[in-house]
Amino acid sequence: MMPPGIPGGAFGPPSIALRDALFGQQLNENRRRTAPPVARFVSENGESFTLDRSSNQPLLRFDGSGEVWALEASAAPRGDTIYKNDLGEPVLRATRLGGLTVFTNSQPSGMAAALLGNGQPLRLPAISPQELIITVARATERIGRAAKHSILITIDASDEGAPLVADAANRAADAIVKMAGKRANKPFVDKIAKIDIREGRKPSATMSNDGVVRILVTPDMGVAGRPSSERIMLASRGK
Repeated sequence: MMPPGIPGGAFGPPSIALRDALFGQQLNENRRRTAPPVARFVSENGESFTLDRSSNQPLLRFDGSGEVWALEASAAPRGDTIYKNDLGEPVLRATRLGGLTVFTNSQPSGMAAALLGNGQPLRLPAISPQELIITVARATERIGRAAKHSILITIDASDEGAPLVADAANRAADAIVKMAGKRANKPFVDKIAKIDIREGRKPSATMSNDGVVRILVTPDMGVAGRPSSERIMLASRGK
């Protein structure tokens, strides 16, 4: 199931004409087409996304979202491939004939996705030290507004790791903002005093007893070298 950080149905249903064109007779034709390494797809309820399979690490980003999800591919029955997020939850299922199913909160059982065409590779842009500071400051502001108390973000980044540290700060903000939106999470949010982001050998997110959420990023892994917002959210809840 797609983690809650990806809102299902956020883009509204496609028009009848679009649905007929993409999910009627033409859907079978699309399934027979070979998708390019970086391709755009649209689901039956109108959610569009980019799937980047140009490297060993498949990546996915839904239109309208700032988060890129790093996926792990594994073999499934009948020659299919399952793509899972860093929580081990299925996000996509690709058949050997080219069909694609996407799993979201609104459609946990999955829905067909039709190929739209070529997409742009999902990469983190280079970032200057000043841009990194600005990004962290904005993430800190978002977190403070949502949590209703000050939560400091501290960082330790090399030039190579700066883009990933900046992205991790944004994903941490996504996680805290989402947590703060549910009353049941208030005790967890109230406990968070600081978010510390630094480079490490393996991406991870943990929560210490003194209220520090520690995030490790691994620049050599590219976009996959940082935990997802969902992983950070679980760590912030002590899981």
